[in-house]
Formats: sequence, structure tokens, C-alpha cells
Amino acid sequence: MSVFETIRQRRSVRTFEKKKIDNSVLEELKEYAKQIENPWNIEVRYVFMDAEEYGLSSPVLSGEPMYIAALVDKTDHAEEAAGYAFEKLMLKAVSMGLGTVWIGGTMKRELFETACGKTDRERMPCITPLGIPAKMSFKEKMMRKGVGADTRMKSEKLFFAEDMDHPLKADSMDIHDALEAVRLAPSAVNKQPWRIILKDGLYHFYEKHAKGYNSDAVGDMQKIDIGIAVAHFDLVLNERGLQTELVISDPGIPVDEDMEYIASVKVSR
Repeated sequence: MSVFETIRQRRSVRTFEKKKIDNSVLEELKEYAKQIENPWNIEVRYVFMDAEEYGLSSPVLSGEPMYIAALVDKTDHAEEAAGYAFEKLMLKAVSMGLGTVWIGGTMKRELFETACGKTDRERMPCITPLGIPAKMSFKEKMMRKGVGADTRMKSEKLFFAEDMDHPLKADSMDIHDALEAVRLAPSAVNKQPWRIILKDGLYHFYEKHAKGYNSDAVGDMQKIDIGIAVAHFDLVLNERGLQTELVISDPGIPVDEDMEYIASVKVSR
């Protein structure tokens, strides 16, 4: 299955079959984790934890046998790097038939931080359960309905050309699909905080801020979402033979007051 198809088919899984993951599958995922890179070149550490052994749980989950924690040093662009890298790991898990979901707050944070060995210099912005998806529970269906998990903003509200007044029309199917992959990306409470403006050959990524998504424990959760969006954009284009390069240089485009420039992506063949 292609990356684009994996992105299209993935969903947040909160109900799991109550059985262990096959060791060979788990080892393959752990080996993949060791190879993950991100364009900010910031190390992201992954810890795989047995839920029963460490007494780990979340009130929004059921039946999960394992968790993965992502840890990153408290440094500039750490949230974006963590979002980018952890999403790559989660998409790999999905491609292997496993279920995942981004969890940032609905957990006993201190218990998870102790279990994964978080140091004082690190943050543990998010975790994911890991297991075999089961039939969706009634509670899970209600949660998805509550956050509008199956809906996304239209492209013309997210992607622009030159300025915020002109919706972007993709000039190729590869770019179209990469933008669609961004549109389908998961985000905290499905806020979809990413905006992209194409100008001077660069795709400039912005964060549209919402209140209540910044804390010392997590950092800026919506910057994590931007990292996820950049990962989707890169992965689709890279799989199709296009090169992507991250550039951090604010183009100075007039934008809304609640928008913050994050990074730009240069695409080439």
C-alpha cells in the first residue's frame, strides 16, 4: 500500500483486541523507529511500554496491550520534529495492520513519564496506544462524532497562492495528493491548524493558533500538528520521486494575527 493510501485509510483507533502483538511485528516496528529522521535534525526518542507491566491506561481507550511514548529535548522546533517523526512511526504501524491514536492529555501523565524514563531536559508531548484494532465501541463512535473526526475543512480554506486571498490550485497530481494528505492529517481535537501559502516556489507552512493548546508539559501542541502535516506532505512527494527540502525563512506574507510562520518546503525533481 502506498503512503498516500495509508494516510487515506488511517483512523484514530481507541478500541483494541485484548491480545499481545506478535514479537516479529513488534521488532520490525522497533527497527524502523531507529531509522526515523526529521528535517529539523532533532533527536526523538521512542519508548515501547507494556500496558499491563507498567499499569498504564487511558479513559478513552479499551483493550490496548502497549503504548509508545515519544520524547524530545526542550529546544526550538522540538514540537514540530516530534510531530513529524512520531507520525512516520505511527503510519508505519498502520501499514502493518496495527491501530494507533495521538494522545496528548487523556492520561495520567506522571505515570507515563515515569514508565518511559523521561529526564528533566525532555518533554513527552504525546503517546500512542499500539495494538490490533477491534470493532469500534459505542463510546469511541460518540467521541469521533463529538470532535468531527470524519470531517475536514475544504482545501480552499487551507491552501493558498501568493497570499490569503487566492486559493491554491495544484499544478500536478503529485502536489494535489500531497496537499490532500495534509488536509487528512490528524490534529488535536481536529482543529486542523495548518495553512499553506505557495509563493516564490516554496510551500510556506503556518500555524493558525487556537487558545488552550500550549503547556509546559507538552509545549505547543499545534506545532506538533504542523510537524504531522509537513510529514504527510514530504512522505507522499518523496515516495513519488520528488525531493523536499525544509527551509526556515519567513517570506513576510501578510497573514491573520492568529497565524504564525513555521517553515517552508522546497519541492524539486
